[in-house]
Amino acid sequence: MSIRAALASWPLPVSGVSLRSCRCRHFSLQSYHRAVIRTAANLRPFPRASFRYTSTAATVAAADGRSLVTRLKNVLYGTSVALFFVFGYYYVTDTRAGIHQWVVAPSLRWIYDDAEDAHEAGTRALKALYELGIHPRERGSPDKDGKLGVEVFGHQLSNPIGTSAGIDKHAEIPSALLAMGPAIIEVGGATPYPQDGNPKPRVFRLPSQKALINRYGLNSEGADNVAMRLRQRVREYAYAMGFGIDEAAEQRVLDGGAHVPPGSLVEGKLMAVQVAKNKFTPDTDIEAVKRDYVYCVEALAKYADIIVVNVSSPNTPGLRGLQSVEPLTNILKGVVDAARKAEKKTKPAVMVKVSPDEDSDDQVSGICEAIWVSGVDGVIVGNTTKRRPEPLPRGYTLSEKEAGFLLEEGGYSGPQLFERTLDLVKRYRRFLDQGPPGEPEAPEKPMERSQATAESDEVTRSEEMVDVAKKIEDTVRRDKANLKEPSAQNDDSSRTQPLIRLPERHNPSPSSKTTPSAESPALSASTHLDQLPSLNKTSTSSSAVAESSRPRDQSKVIFATGGITNGRRALEVLNAGASVAMVYTALVYGGVGTISRIKGEMREEMTRH
Repeated sequence: MSIRAALASWPLPVSGVSLRSCRCRHFSLQSYHRAVIRTAANLRPFPRASFRYTSTAATVAAADGRSLVTRLKNVLYGTSVALFFVFGYYYVTDTRAGIHQWVVAPSLRWIYDDAEDAHEAGTRALKALYELGIHPRERGSPDKDGKLGVEVFGHQLSNPIGTSAGIDKHAEIPSALLAMGPAIIEVGGATPYPQDGNPKPRVFRLPSQKALINRYGLNSEGADNVAMRLRQRVREYAYAMGFGIDEAAEQRVLDGGAHVPPGSLVEGKLMAVQVAKNKFTPDTDIEAVKRDYVYCVEALAKYADIIVVNVSSPNTPGLRGLQSVEPLTNILKGVVDAARKAEKKTKPAVMVKVSPDEDSDDQVSGICEAIWVSGVDGVIVGNTTKRRPEPLPRGYTLSEKEAGFLLEEGGYSGPQLFERTLDLVKRYRRFLDQGPPGEPEAPEKPMERSQATAESDEVTRSEEMVDVAKKIEDTVRRDKANLKEPSAQNDDSSRTQPLIRLPERHNPSPSSKTTPSAESPALSASTHLDQLPSLNKTSTSSSAVAESSRPRDQSKVIFATGGITNGRRALEVLNAGASVAMVYTALVYGGVGTISRIKGEMREEMTRH
């Protein structure tokens, strides 16, 4: 075969050109040769067989060992990182973690010089964390032991600690607040129309005193906006429970279909919604003021477990003047009537929030009278005060900055308010326990009674006693005449007769049974007289009638707020007559773990005593 024929039959292209395709062209053998050489240079050589010798095998084994160690290290590092994030998550989201008190709260104060900006940043953070499911919460269910349980308005609460209004003014984070451990939260206050409140800056810190001065002026987004936010919360809960997300599902939750309070949506907990009047509503027009409160109640009552009527804010001109008996009674009656018309099965309770500055006996008794007459269910004792207490500890000199803040207008809140709060709780408890005001009675002065009248009363009483004793003696003689003669036959027949037990009402103390002595007969005038009501008391007296008509089983409830910073103080106000101890400033300075810490201190204090 010639070279031309061999190259023509070559199976591979030569530099992309075959000989057949070039037959019609001028062909140079030399040029084609160069093309063949170029093509051969581009061809891959065939792989050669590899041979592993002893030294090569040892090297590979060492490399495999190093690779195994590397993989184990990677697994260890990965596991450590995963455990760090898991345990870090559980630690940071636990309210008992010290980071909340000693790192987070001080950092917010350091970053934000303005106290209101820090508060709003904290609110935004809690809202975002709750939506992501990584919010702080009380872990371990410490309230399950029932040691701190308390009954309020027919609800069995898990503990007696609550948060005051001002923590969540616009009802943005009620669920996040409930997760921190309180049994009651108060959101608001809400006004009929949106209002901005007072100009900024309006909140001032006194860190050395753990105190605040604020003059917010009831800044509110309006009752309708707050109601819309709460309605959305109820519908999302209904959807999560599988009820749907429409109006019927919402009503099912409000009517108790989820077996939780319709306000808090958490078993063993309640949510209070505070309402107030607009700043521009004239204080002298009581009917206009009442319409403000009623409007808010009509919008918010069905989403609340408790309605709180705020007539004690020191930053709204004229508001505290509404605490007089007549206007307060008128306003509270309107609120109670509106609350009873709420579109749900269980109507919200109504409470009134009063000022610590109205502390005279006349003022306290007047407010208690308005509470009883209007049908309000309870009172929240305490709010911020216009007064400026002495620094703690005594003799402490405030810094120039804090001394300047102390001169700012607004309501003061801090630990110094506790003694006044405790005293007010005791006094409100005493006045409220006297019941509703009775009919006016002419005062009777003992010294104006004549000696002759007193002696006449004494003679009449003695004659009554003699007359009753004579009748009883006649009865005893009649009974003795009917008794059988003592004999063995009569004794046997008596044993077969059933014993008759006197009705309980004849025994003033059924639990303490008295055994008649051998010297005294079983039936005598003295034994009957002991079972009769005391004759020195008039059984049909007006006090007895009033006592029977009072709704003692519906005693008024007291919540206490102001200066409560630890478990010991919470127990003190509870023992003084309050049902719930509420915190505000302590939560601002102590962080989200404040509620858990207070409850832990309460348990320790109760165990110690």
